Amino acid sequence: MTKKLRQTTFSLLGGIFFMLGIIGIIIPILPTTPFMIVSAAFFAESSPRLHNMLLNNPWFGEDLRCWECNKTMKRHTKKRATIIIIISFSLSIAILWGSIAWQILLLFIALTLLFFLWRIEETYQATL
Repeated sequence: MTKKLRQTTFSLLGGIFFMLGIIGIIIPILPTTPFMIVSAAFFAESSPRLHNMLLNNPWFGEDLRCWECNKTMKRHTKKRATIIIIISFSLSIAILWGSIAWQILLLFIALTLLFFLWRIEETYQATL
């Protein structure tokens, strides 16, 4: 793959995953953080400007830097993600009241997300 084609492809993929992450803020079944991590990885290879924009974002930049440096998450971030997953999936399950198959599917997805979320190693900051 030529360098220009590779850079264009990675920039497009980075943009697609970024948009999926933004949509994931609104739609509970799409997780935001993994899409932002993948987006940052593509931008790291194609666009230093967009990569830095993600890493310096006031909402999720610190978490992306943490992941990029050592593949860890802060406990606070895990707790916040857990609360969001529980609330959003509970609302979705309530909306689908009477559709037991969809409710079970959503419950399975939520439990799977929580399982993998809490398996991620935590960032420990040195205490002074």
